[in-house]
Amino acid sequence: MAQLTGTLAELGEFGLIDAISSLFSPREQVLLGPGDDTAVVRFGDPVLVSTDLFVEGRHFRRDWGAAMDVGHRAAAAAMADVAAMGGRATALVVGFAAPGSLPAQWAYDLAIGMTEEAAALDASVVGGDVTAADQVVIAVTVLGRSDHPPVTRRGAHVGDVVAVAGRLGWASAGLAVLQRGFRSPRAVVDAYRRPLPPYDSGPQAAAASATAMIDVSDGLLADLGHIARASAVAIDVRSVDFTVAEPLAAVGAALGVDPLSFCLTGGDDHALVATFPARVGLPEHWTAIGSVAAGSGVTVDGADYEGHVGHEHFR
Repeated sequence: MAQLTGTLAELGEFGLIDAISSLFSPREQVLLGPGDDTAVVRFGDPVLVSTDLFVEGRHFRRDWGAAMDVGHRAAAAAMADVAAMGGRATALVVGFAAPGSLPAQWAYDLAIGMTEEAAALDASVVGGDVTAADQVVIAVTVLGRSDHPPVTRRGAHVGDVVAVAGRLGWASAGLAVLQRGFRSPRAVVDAYRRPLPPYDSGPQAAAASATAMIDVSDGLLADLGHIARASAVAIDVRSVDFTVAEPLAAVGAALGVDPLSFCLTGGDDHALVATFPARVGLPEHWTAIGSVAAGSGVTVDGADYEGHVGHEHFR
């Protein structure tokens, strides 16, 4: 790995591009990587495409984690969207804007983090663009494919089982700790800095006839609300089915809040939540947490949830 000195203004746009392009080793499906007007990626099937934005001060703070952590988070958020459709990410295109005063090494380390996260799925960063801005902005477009028809938000049926794969509440507890100027418990802070999306669970759910699925990025209740609206059904979550891990309980006790709220309303772990026909056994690593009924909206133990159900932009 290279060690870059100076700022982005001193290194220059093309110096930065040359430096980070060496990190992006093309995979088999990449016919042409960074360096031209477009990348060329081989896709024989329908392509899954999604874009995520990370804005400094809103989605991350540089004093809360290293640049590599931000790179992991940005790539994970994008690739989890593909998993939520039942697919696997194949290629990423990254837009990067930053002040000229930003240390060049920070941008380089960001690229390392994104490359490492993509490599977990044998995916590649295949190109992008860089420009100057008053703050750091990262735009990640991910392309993926699936061996099954995409699982959308619109297919949940009355009688379906609601199930989750992956961790819930850990990143939210970590964010709560960081916002108060602390760095412990370390486990939840690390979970915020580098989420662990259950990438393999998306294709598993699609193969097991999942009827609807979504990535939990804004909060479990909020994202289940998207499924409920799109499918014109009601969803009830059972609190007894949640296991609150010790680090979450510790944060809850320290802050005087119910630790279950981290699981119900926190995002950024990028767990997956899906609905399955009751007659179908759940795939490995999926846990039932509720059910689908006639009606509308999302409830917890049969009652409306009091308080915010998750993150909403522009508020």
